[in-house]
Amino acid sequence: MSQILSDAAHKLFAEPVGGHISLGRGLRLLIWAIPAGLVCLGVAAKSGFKPDGADAIAMVVFAILWGVVVLGIRVAAQWERGVVLRLGKFSSTKGPGVIYIIPIIDYVRFVDTRILALNIPSQKVITKDNVPAEIDGALFFQVSDAGKAITEIQDYQFAISQYAQASLRDVVGGLSLDELLSERERIQVAIGQALEARIKEWGVHVDSIRLLDIEMPEDLKRMMSRQASAEREKRATITKAEGDKLAAVNLSEAARLMLQSPGAMQLRTLQTIDGLGPSPSNTVVLFPAELQQTLIDLAGAIKTKHKAE
Repeated sequence: MSQILSDAAHKLFAEPVGGHISLGRGLRLLIWAIPAGLVCLGVAAKSGFKPDGADAIAMVVFAILWGVVVLGIRVAAQWERGVVLRLGKFSSTKGPGVIYIIPIIDYVRFVDTRILALNIPSQKVITKDNVPAEIDGALFFQVSDAGKAITEIQDYQFAISQYAQASLRDVVGGLSLDELLSERERIQVAIGQALEARIKEWGVHVDSIRLLDIEMPEDLKRMMSRQASAEREKRATITKAEGDKLAAVNLSEAARLMLQSPGAMQLRTLQTIDGLGPSPSNTVVLFPAELQQTLIDLAGAIKTKHKAE
């Protein structure tokens, strides 16, 4: 059971598919086999299909020499460029398609010019406000100059990976935790610019950098959760108070309008009575509004009289 949980917690990353795909092996075999077969057949026919030792040696020597010549045929895929070194010195960049190198003298290394992806493993960083975090991401880049990528750096993929990790730590180390969590896009652009400024000398172009996951201590996560809950509760209280205030203003305005128009008050009273419904459990006692106003005026007159006495 613990092994299952451990495997579930382990992050899975895409494994890059790289390396040169040999597309010229069948072509070389075909180009070698047809002439070699024709020559051998001609020599055999010349000797009445009973070749002696000299003829056999000649056929073998021709097959070997022709094989060496054909060995220089290479085929580069559409996304590949072949960097040719002649006697150890950079000669040219060839491809795509069929290319030819001089056997023994030339050496060719194929470079993938498609957009490639590298995993940035989890990096432990300390933010500007001394909060520990672990960040991982993915780097997307493309080789723009195959010659420089081979001659300027020993292993450009490994070097780019290491430089991307260092750039990530440098950029994140100058930010606070709040900036790290809220300004991910700006951080990605800053890391990409810092990386591009360095690796463009290697003939490599950064397409983009994406931060995949940001891990923080569990106690800090709980504190942030409580803070977010308190913030949401504060916003809810403020929203409810603003709603109550707006409702009170509207009710006050409605009461003022109804006071100016006695008919409006009567219409509102009838709407309220109609809203009670025909349920037998509702007992409605009607009290004339005019009588109520008369009683109020009478009470006011009596108080005025008592004060005058």
